[in-house]
Amino acid sequence: MHHFTYGAITPIFAYAMSFLGSLLGLVSTGRARAATETRRRAWLLVLAAWSIGGTGIWVMHFMAMVGFSVQGSPLRYDVPITVASFFIAVVTVGVGLFIVGLGKPKLAKVLIGGPITGVSVAFMHYTGMAAMNIDGNFEYKTSLVIASYAIAVVAATVALWFTIVVRGMIATITAAAVMGVAVCGMHYTGMYAMQVHLKHDIAPLPGVDVNWFLAPIVLFVLVVVIALASAVMAVPSEREQAEAAAVREKIAAGEALRASAGPVFGGGPSTGVTQPSSPVPGKAGQAFAARAANGIADARRQRGR
Repeated sequence: MHHFTYGAITPIFAYAMSFLGSLLGLVSTGRARAATETRRRAWLLVLAAWSIGGTGIWVMHFMAMVGFSVQGSPLRYDVPITVASFFIAVVTVGVGLFIVGLGKPKLAKVLIGGPITGVSVAFMHYTGMAAMNIDGNFEYKTSLVIASYAIAVVAATVALWFTIVVRGMIATITAAAVMGVAVCGMHYTGMYAMQVHLKHDIAPLPGVDVNWFLAPIVLFVLVVVIALASAVMAVPSEREQAEAAAVREKIAAGEALRASAGPVFGGGPSTGVTQPSSPVPGKAGQAFAARAANGIADARRQRGR
């Protein structure tokens, strides 16, 4: 067996896909945290599952499989089983994200969703391997299979933990890089668990060549990137929502000061701040008028932004 038939290019591209999918998924879950409506949060989590499960895991798997070959036998893939492995990845990651992302974030949810997602992701990997047809059969080393499941569980748990605690772009990029290493580590551990026994039969093998999936994979990645970028840009982040709330509070405070000032100001809303039409006696009245004027001016500056 050869895991790197074309050299380093396939593992590099595989890691790049895992990193990209994880990054887009983490950005999407960050927007889901900021969403106040349950419906909006739900579809953002669906997009995150599509990105992490579809691009970060499934696409990474088949980019790595482009570099896999068996000397002395052609290699073909069963299309229905391959498609099933895709849905396993997306659905199971989605289950974990919904367990963690809906309702109040809790560590207990991460500890429940992580193992469920991890075991399912490893099962997706071996489902994808089961789609391979060669002139022989495959066997697996039990110890390495167990190790790959353990890596998948730890990686999934950490990934779900990242979705509820990561803040800021630098932290998000770092988390995506760590997730990419974990997913690739799980994949290649499972690959090294494999053993091949050839039969040298003459009968043609059913299925399609792995390169048949390249065009759909490229199209899928482009669609995911464009869809997620559009969706994420349409939803404000937690920081943007906090800034907008602060502006609204300042505007409301200015309007309240203006309404309570009464005869201190002459003119309507469009005339700006004018001299007092009915003087307020003493320093207290002057201080009140100054505070009111500053509040309105600050509110209008914020509104102009």
